[in-house]
Amino acid sequence: LNLHARFFMNSYKRDLVKHLSQCITENRLKVINENLNRRTRYITVVLEDIYQSHNASAVMRSCDCFGIQDIHIIENRNEFQINPDVTLGSNQWLDLHLYNRDSFNTITAIESLKRKGYRIVATSPGQNQVSLKDYNIEAGKSALLFGTEMSGLTEEAMELADEFVTIPMVGFTESFNISVAAAIILFELRGRLDCSEVAWRLTEEEMTDLNLKWLRDSIKKSELIEEDFKKRFNS
Repeated sequence: LNLHARFFMNSYKRDLVKHLSQCITENRLKVINENLNRRTRYITVVLEDIYQSHNASAVMRSCDCFGIQDIHIIENRNEFQINPDVTLGSNQWLDLHLYNRDSFNTITAIESLKRKGYRIVATSPGQNQVSLKDYNIEAGKSALLFGTEMSGLTEEAMELADEFVTIPMVGFTESFNISVAAAIILFELRGRLDCSEVAWRLTEEEMTDLNLKWLRDSIKKSELIEEDFKKRFNS
């Protein structure tokens, strides 16, 4: 879009947000605004070929609880499925990015994230690994990679990773369940992010787009309300 068209579109979206905000309860509007101010894309989560729907769904629920807006889902052999009994509707508040065009989609997904400026962080032991407590959250945006339940991340994902982070453990078991590991890491990094000087919040334009998406999902027959608004906006 050229500058004029973009200005017009942003103006339209802002006015539409104001209009739709009148169609929900004050309590729901308050919750939406509070969550908008807490959402971040500075941290994102990448799930590589997860085959147990309850694990993937539990990670989604944790992402929503910790304000992580984007989840990148790589489908190679396994199709991603949502378990509504686990997500409890959390998926409707998230942006899900699917990579499933080819038989093997890991490289495409990681290269896309690197182009967007993300550090690719494998949540597995690897070369120059660091403990979670020593991970530098302020060094740049982080894409946290989680692999399949049994075999972990693929060799390709490990080779393309920029960093490796591990969770300290003291028991006999070698690893956490993926959903538990994701919750522990997100809890730690989210808390540290909040105390940092990092500009982790969404941009104003991103907040407007997300606000509009959430309002549309919160209002029955929102498309009819929006169509009527559009006619009056353009008149």
